[in-house]
Amino acid sequence: MNFILQINELKKYFGNVKAVDGLSFKISKGEIYGLLGPNGAGKTTTIKCILGLLEPTNGKILVFDKDPIEDDIYIKNKIGYVSEEPLIYKSLTPKELFDFIASVRKLNKEKTESIISELLISLEANEYINKPIAVLSKGNKQKMQIISALMHNPEFLILDEPLSGLDVRSNKIVKNIIKMHAENGGSVMLSTHLLEIAEGLCTRIGIINKGKMIAEGTLEELKNLAQEAGAASLEDVFLKLTKEDQSVQIILQKLRETLK
Repeated sequence: MNFILQINELKKYFGNVKAVDGLSFKISKGEIYGLLGPNGAGKTTTIKCILGLLEPTNGKILVFDKDPIEDDIYIKNKIGYVSEEPLIYKSLTPKELFDFIASVRKLNKEKTESIISELLISLEANEYINKPIAVLSKGNKQKMQIISALMHNPEFLILDEPLSGLDVRSNKIVKNIIKMHAENGGSVMLSTHLLEIAEGLCTRIGIINKGKMIAEGTLEELKNLAQEAGAASLEDVFLKLTKEDQSVQIILQKLRETLK
C-alpha cells in the first residue's frame, strides 16, 4: 500500500509532560484520516512533529518516505497546512499573502490565480482580498489560511480544527472541498475534538488520549466497538474510551439539581 504518512512509536516529551507517548498510525493515498481526541490529547503536538516544527523525543515519522527534520523542504512543498489559530502574516493583505506564497512555491501564475479566484468566490471572501489580514474576523482569517493551504494543490492536507470560526455555509463548502481533494487522489489528515466532523468526513478514525492511540478503524468498525462496549452511540464510546463518560454524568447530575 502507498502510505503518505507512517508514524511508529512517536514520543514527544516536554520535561516530565508526555504530550505524545508511543503513537503509531499510517495514512494511505486518497484517504481522509481523522485524528480524534479531547483537548490536550496530543493532536497538535503530533502535527508539529509531522511538519518538522518539533523534533520527536523518540520514534519514527516518514512523510512521503522522507524524514520531516532532514527533508523538510521536500515535504513542505507537498503539504498544505491549516492550523486551528490562523498562522498567517497579519500585516499583509490576502492578495499580498497569496502573491508571496505563489512566488516562494514558484507556482504557475494563471493556474494559481484561477484557483484563488474560485475559492474566494466560493467562500464569499472576495471583498476582503485587499484588506489587511489583521482587521479580518477570525472566520475570514481562517478562510484565507484555507486558501493558502490549497492554492498549490498539495498532495497531503493537514488540517488542525479547520472549521474553527467558519459560518454554516463556509463550513459545508470546506467539508466538500476536503472530500473533493481526496476524490482527486490527495490525502487528508483531519485533527479535531468534534466527533460529528470526523463522522461526516473520515474514511478512518484514530482516537487518541493522553498521547496514546486508544482505538482506530473505519466508522463502521468504531460503531461496532461502541456496541460491544455497551455504548448507545459513537459519541458514548468516545467518552468511555477517553474515560470522560463518568465525569460527564456527574456534571449533568449536578446541573439537574442546580437548575431545578
